Amino acid sequence: MEYKKRITDEAFDQKLRVFGGVLIIGPKGCGKTTSAKKKAKSIVEFQDEDKRDFYLTTAETVPSRLLIGENPRLFDEWQDAPKIWGAARKSIDDSQKKGLYIFTGSSSSSVETSHTGTLRISTLRMDPMSLYESGESGGEVSLKELFAGKELTPLSSSFAFDDLLQAACRGGWPASLDPSLGKDDSLLVAKDLFYQTCHVDISKIDGVKRNPVTAERILKSYSRNIATLAKSKTIYDDVNNESSISETTFNDYLGALRKLYIIEDVEAWTPAIRSRELMRNTPKRNLVDPSIAVASLGLSPSYFNEDLKTFGFLFESLCLRDLRIYSSSLDGKLSYYHDRYGLEADAVLHLGDGRYALIEFKLGEGQIEEGARHLNEIEALIKKANEREGRIRLRMPDLKVVITGGSIAFKREDGVYVVPITCLKD
Repeated sequence: MEYKKRITDEAFDQKLRVFGGVLIIGPKGCGKTTSAKKKAKSIVEFQDEDKRDFYLTTAETVPSRLLIGENPRLFDEWQDAPKIWGAARKSIDDSQKKGLYIFTGSSSSSVETSHTGTLRISTLRMDPMSLYESGESGGEVSLKELFAGKELTPLSSSFAFDDLLQAACRGGWPASLDPSLGKDDSLLVAKDLFYQTCHVDISKIDGVKRNPVTAERILKSYSRNIATLAKSKTIYDDVNNESSISETTFNDYLGALRKLYIIEDVEAWTPAIRSRELMRNTPKRNLVDPSIAVASLGLSPSYFNEDLKTFGFLFESLCLRDLRIYSSSLDGKLSYYHDRYGLEADAVLHLGDGRYALIEFKLGEGQIEEGARHLNEIEALIKKANEREGRIRLRMPDLKVVITGGSIAFKREDGVYVVPITCLKD
């Protein structure tokens, strides 16, 4: 299958120029090894059964011998031979060269190393593919260009709503994008990932035996509460109706799912524009890809033709995934705003340089007005707070955006941008 360019490719190249090594992290199946192989000039694959015994013996006794090869040299599934990490770190120290080694491995296994690799081996996060990477967004609207103040000429998306439904249910997993697969076949990738996560990886991640049925029930409850402010106790009580587990055990399962990069909660933004008692600070429940929720609940694209309300929550999860990817090169960080008066911004995107955007997600175009009103009201609150202080205490938002499942992109007279998710890119 032809390699699809990833948004992280540019950051990958930069890290290879700056550091001696790069460690790629992220959920299983997101394409870490494939991207690494595009950059590597030689490869050691510890899962190659023909060479595995030789590799593991060498790594245990004389790990430096495995470093011999053209650079960048990739060590795939390096966690099977953890001594290779220390050998590579020493090699980087001794040579003072850049771009020597790449490390990839399954997120289903964690490993302790004697050295952290700080300032020598840099970490690169990868996610499943965004709609732009998978080809379901035309990329007519650039997030970077919006932040830079580029005017938005009205335009329309060429992607139908059914394409969006399919993409959300299928997910951004590279294996599901094989052109030889039919639409139904492509859904099996997320289903298999859900199964493997609960039946294999959740125990393999740290060697602690966990019940796969309990793991499934936790993910199903998380999926039912996706993109909501459900409290942890709400999910615990939901799970405990079917599985009698302690809160300690429940939290242990959640921790393992976070280590696997499956759970991807969004934290609250609590600026000083309301009394602290009026702010909601429960994390917004989310998964790394909406397809996991679809798979865990046993749903399909056709189901949502009769239940667009539920799809609205999955749409928000999809948008959060794509914004996280599109803003990665800008050191973006996502949060949300919600107060007890019901005023909200589904997402607040802060960039590393201090700029930020207030964002609402609205599946239907009929909801755009409501979303824009929320954003403008929050902006007015910030302005009033600054006036009350007599100084600019909090920066005014650089962007106000309503991201929709519709087809038309334009800028409103009140300064709010309306952008279909199928038009957006980094």
